[in-house]
Order: sequence, then structure tokens, then C-alpha cells
Amino acid sequence: MMKLIAHARRSTQRVLMQQQHHHLDGRFIKNVRLVARRNKISLRSLGMGLQRSVSYKQRVQPIQRSTTKAENKGRDVSTNLRTPPFQSDLNTNDPVISLDSSYNSWVAEHPSALDSFDRMMKTAKGKRIVVFLDYDGTLSPIVDNPDRALMSDEMRAAVREVAKYFPTAIITGRSRDKVTEFVKLSNVYYAGSHGMDIMAPPRPVKSGTAGNDHQTIALDHRKEISTSHEVLFQPAKKFLPAIQEIFTMLEEKTEKIQGVRIEDNSFCVSVHFRQVREEDYGILEEKVKSVVKKYPEFHLTEGKMVLEVRPSIEWNKGHALEYLLDTLGFSNSSDVLPLYIGDDRSDEDAFKVIRSRGQGYPIIVSSIPKDTNALYSLQDPSEVLSFLLRLARWKKASFSSRTLHEYGF
Repeated sequence: MMKLIAHARRSTQRVLMQQQHHHLDGRFIKNVRLVARRNKISLRSLGMGLQRSVSYKQRVQPIQRSTTKAENKGRDVSTNLRTPPFQSDLNTNDPVISLDSSYNSWVAEHPSALDSFDRMMKTAKGKRIVVFLDYDGTLSPIVDNPDRALMSDEMRAAVREVAKYFPTAIITGRSRDKVTEFVKLSNVYYAGSHGMDIMAPPRPVKSGTAGNDHQTIALDHRKEISTSHEVLFQPAKKFLPAIQEIFTMLEEKTEKIQGVRIEDNSFCVSVHFRQVREEDYGILEEKVKSVVKKYPEFHLTEGKMVLEVRPSIEWNKGHALEYLLDTLGFSNSSDVLPLYIGDDRSDEDAFKVIRSRGQGYPIIVSSIPKDTNALYSLQDPSEVLSFLLRLARWKKASFSSRTLHEYGF
């Protein structure tokens, strides 16, 4: 029975992933019902991850949802709740049908970072923001072919602009070389393989002195990432030979399964099953597990339509965030606000680190309710783009305002 439920959950996840970035109607509900009926499992037992998420007490810089008329002046505040991504006119008691209220309840607990922007920046005044970004599902849309997960020119320009004013790093499960190829920016830091492959400054960077209005540092855009100004940090380097063996073995074991893609991410191996037929998933999972079983120093994790084989070391995106803060000279600074935007389960480790610091902005990208350690939310990469543009404009305006003040205007 538990295997059937797990199977149905994966089927539901597949439907959610396929529909997440599109308008949803009654057909979506029918698809979900079909998955449950096919496996003789009730929607209630599935849960679907769509019911109200467990509330995490907001201890870090809590932001109230309501705003004053003065704060809302010049902004579109016709509604405080974003339009839920799911629509249905079916009248039943199934939990799926309460998607509207469930999503709105979730947003009330994880406010829109766009709607909360003014208050977030008000809190950030006099402090230093360091920006961390995931890639897939955050800077680029989730697509069937992972090799085609390209960020738009508009998103690239927005990240470049943000990096002019704030230290900016991209932390991804992709290989560092691959995400560098995708992003094509030399004024950001890159951490690939869930932070197991980091290009960072060789030692803590001086981030300013008292009296300079807490100016943040940004990577000099004239420096190329490949120069000696940055050094590699690879805590899982000793596992590289075994990872190559695992990659080759997985390719051989899964070559007859249609739709599977094996990706070498340098320090981890990703098995993408977004295009694998539902009836073949069980076979794929067993083959992957049989390979991992031969390597006791590795373990298997699951993300958005992907299985990942990783070294069993105490290192994740949260550790990568802490490492980058340290090398940038911010580890012991009480006036630093890490801002992390991500959409995947692996980003939760970074969210936890920010919350443990007692200050910062963990922001999840999701158009469905889910349990998360994030305090704020954005629906999709288009909202991420809007947020980054607004962040850059805010900092640019603060520079202009200070310059005018210095010249007595």
C-alpha cells in the first residue's frame, strides 16, 4: 500500500510540474483524480502537498501582510493576495478543491516578496545585503530538457544589475561549468553541485569600514572568473573518480529506458525522469538504487523530477552560503542580511541557515503550497525577475539620493 501511495505521489508531482507554469482549470483536477483512481487511492490519502503547510513561527524579521495607505501610494494594491494558480468549479469535499483557500492561507504565512518589498528594504536600511540565487526554477523556467533551461536576456541583465550593487552568488545543483555557461556573467560567484564546487575569493575580503554607510562589495566585473583572483573550494574532490564510475554505470543501466537523461554535475550525478513514462519509473528507480548500493559513501536524494546521487558528506547549499559569507568577510558581521531565492528542496538547507542567523530573507519560488523554511515567496521566475529589478533600482536610488545629499541638494 505504501508503495502505491509513493507511486501515486510521483504521478501527482509529474502533473503538478507539467502544469505549474501554465493556467490551470478543471482538466487539472480530472488528471489528478485519474492518477488516484488508477492506483485505487483516495485523494485524501495522497494529500498532494496542497493542503495548508505546517506553519513555521516567523522569528526572522516578520513582515505584516497589511500596509498603510501611505505605503501603498503609487502601487497597485487592489488585492493583498495573489491569484491562486489553481481554478476549479467542482463541488466536492476533496482537499484538492480547497486549493484557492489553501494557497491564500499559505501566502498569508509566506508573504509575497514583491508585496513586502518596501518593508523588507526599510528593515535593511543601514545593513548590507548579500544575494544568493538558485538557477533552475528560479532564474530559468523548469523545462523538459535540462540542457535547454536557458535564462532570458532580461533575467541575465537583471542579475548583472543586482551584482553591481550587492555581492551575488549562484548556488545550484548543476555543475559549476554548466551554470557559468548558462549565466554568462563574470560579476557573480558560482557554486555548483549543491555547493561542493565553489569559485570564491582566496581569503576574506574587506567589506568596508565604519562611516561608509555600510557599502557592500561586489565582484569586479572586469575580472574574469577563471583568473587567479578567485580560487576553487571542492570539499568532495576525493570522490571524483567514483562519481565518474557511477555516471558511466548509470548510463549503461538506463540506456533502454526512454526519456531518461543522466547528467554529470561534476560532484553529483543527476537522473532526470521528467520525460520517462510513468510505467517505467519503478524500473528506473530500482536500477539507480542498485548502482548506489555498490557505493556506500554515496546516497540518493530526490528533487523536482530528478534523482541525484551525491557523496555522503556534511555539505549542502546551507554550508555553501556560510562559506561564501565567510570568504567575503561577512561571517561575523551582525549587520549582514543574506537574501536567498530558490525553489527546490535542496534550497531548504540555505533557508535554515538564514533563519538560524536570526536575520535575512529566505524566499521560496513556488506557485503551490508547500512546507518550507522560507519566510517570503515568489510565484515563478517572472516574479523573481521583477523582484531583482526592483532590488537594483532601490539600491541605485539610494546611491543617487546620498550623492545629492553630499553635494548639498
